[in-house]
Amino acid sequence: MKNLIDISKNFEIIGEIAEIKPLGNGLINDTYKISTEGNNPDYVLQRINNSIFTDVDMLQNNIEIVTDHIRKKLIEAKEEDIERKVLKFIRLKDSEKTYYFDGDSYWRISVFIPNAYTYETVNPKYSAFAGEAFGNFEAMLSDIDKPLGEIIPNFHNIEFRLQQLSDAVKADSAGRLSSGDSELKAILDDILANKDKMCKGERLFREGKLPKRICHCDTKVNNMMFDAYGNVLCVIDLDTVMPSFVFSDYGDFLRTAASTVAEDDPNIDKIDFKMDIFEAFTKGYLKGTESFLTPIEKENLPYAACLFPYMQAVRFFADYIDGDKYYKIKYPEHNLIRTRNQMKLFHCACEKVPQMEKIIKG
Repeated sequence: MKNLIDISKNFEIIGEIAEIKPLGNGLINDTYKISTEGNNPDYVLQRINNSIFTDVDMLQNNIEIVTDHIRKKLIEAKEEDIERKVLKFIRLKDSEKTYYFDGDSYWRISVFIPNAYTYETVNPKYSAFAGEAFGNFEAMLSDIDKPLGEIIPNFHNIEFRLQQLSDAVKADSAGRLSSGDSELKAILDDILANKDKMCKGERLFREGKLPKRICHCDTKVNNMMFDAYGNVLCVIDLDTVMPSFVFSDYGDFLRTAASTVAEDDPNIDKIDFKMDIFEAFTKGYLKGTESFLTPIEKENLPYAACLFPYMQAVRFFADYIDGDKYYKIKYPEHNLIRTRNQMKLFHCACEKVPQMEKIIKG
């Protein structure tokens, strides 16, 4: 506790620290709540996982640019309760930086938003909230005039992911392909058969037809905060905010939310793509993005819904061929099960593209 208090005292927080306790169940960063004496604000202390976010200076610069821009937009719109509608990070006492390095770990502090809640529920109601919230988030950042860095390079670049798979296949470091397993060849053939159509986004970008936006890149229901009445306050967990195609925020949400099972469920017969979730999220997203979304972005949203299970299958399969070096596994075939699952979801989504197009056209 004393060490966390000592770390916190490097920041310009208001009031005396009463206690520091663990907060939430985040998988990436270690998070704590700082409670202060009296009526002073409380705070959130986080240890940044710099094994994932290796450039902490870029990370925090991105977040500062985004939160400052959103705050400015909220002030211009004469919004009420602004302090609960955008995150605020605290600077150090002796510099303008919003992070502290203790010689081993990187730390940051933001103001704790009181009477705010997150939910894990994925149903049409909350999917519609998510669609509109993330759409509004992108809309507020559509005119940002400061450059943001790519905090995880090529994060959602399918051509890059396919090259990783190609490299894994050539190396076959775990000897799995050379074992002669016919299923592995069938999976690889299926992936490669869909390669050209799934690289459409990168081609459109090179042709100058598809813009990159500032996107959240980790669109989950629990990355929004709600007030006590069910109204969305703000989008949180901004570590992955960076330039990307809108397909990132749109397709990534649907990959998990619209699947009937978890991504590692071995029973592929149970897998389907839920159109009620698709419709709710899409209507919310189109409402939030109506001020800036281009026709080519809009017409390719079904492509995005198919792209993300395909991309995740590519990543799982590359890791399986490579000997399970990236994703944590619970048993030897875990990544193979995940690959089968995501390829089935990909094909289910592709089958429903005509229905998706009708919903998008209204």
